[in-house]
Amino acid sequence: MAVIENSKVTIVGAGSVGSSTAYAALIRGSARHVALYDIATEKVEAEVLDLAHGTQFTGSSDIIGGSDVSVVEGSHVVVITAGAKQNPGQTRIELAGVNAGIMKKMMPQLLEAAPEAIYVIVTNPCDVLTVLAQEATGLPPERIFASGTVLDTSRLRWKLAERAGVSTGSVHAYIVGEHGDTEFPLWSRATIGTVPILDWVTPAGDRMSAAELDQIAVDVRDAAYKVIQGKGATNYAIGLSSARIIEAILHDEHAVMPVSAVLRDFHGVDGVALSVPSVVSATGAHPVRETQFASHELDLFHRSAEALREVADSLRS
Repeated sequence: MAVIENSKVTIVGAGSVGSSTAYAALIRGSARHVALYDIATEKVEAEVLDLAHGTQFTGSSDIIGGSDVSVVEGSHVVVITAGAKQNPGQTRIELAGVNAGIMKKMMPQLLEAAPEAIYVIVTNPCDVLTVLAQEATGLPPERIFASGTVLDTSRLRWKLAERAGVSTGSVHAYIVGEHGDTEFPLWSRATIGTVPILDWVTPAGDRMSAAELDQIAVDVRDAAYKVIQGKGATNYAIGLSSARIIEAILHDEHAVMPVSAVLRDFHGVDGVALSVPSVVSATGAHPVRETQFASHELDLFHRSAEALREVADSLRS
């Protein structure tokens, strides 16, 4: 499939994450048409106006929006950010109940307005919500998936790049599993250039230790909590990472990204959405089934799956 011409993305939710995603998509030229939809009329109209005032400086993309669901019509990609935000000290899983209710009400309306779109769920807890939304809509798993650990992976690569003295793009490492407390790095496959992570010699002349990598993993896992504690929300980086996912779809890039789709018999995991390296293109997200795990990493992966399965089961009952 070729690059989508006259492409349109709609971001659902005009809060800090949704508005930042629209801002990033405009600046990066992620889509020809960017739309922002929210049921809060005054809020969404103000955000659209603010964004529109800057379009002289953003290239050829335009911005529309409003509180009528017709805004979503004609979208090739719909990014869902609507929902209650994560408060200081609150885990993503604690958000599950209220945001599951919002998603259940909203998805049929969105699907009616944009039946052919690919849906990207950013609202937390994104993995659990993806499972529930996929079940409710009956969409193929490749067409409704979460942003997953794309941002977590960016956080990891940034920290490793700083320590290694290289550009972020030269670090090849992934966070996989839940976008949350049971996520973990796939250290067994992590390299800087072609060099295994533990063999890389830093500008200081030393190498990173396993204990140091463990601490980096903890810092990455808890990064959102630190940002939320200081400023109330994470928005810029998730906006940028969401725009990057939009581009991979609309440009039919076949880019490998750790998004979260409902897995089918993936290393023993079935019916749970977890982030794994996936090929993202105009047809959606397709997990890379050849992804290899060390034995202890596979144990962590299964633990992450069980944790999310329990939450999803509790929301179905």
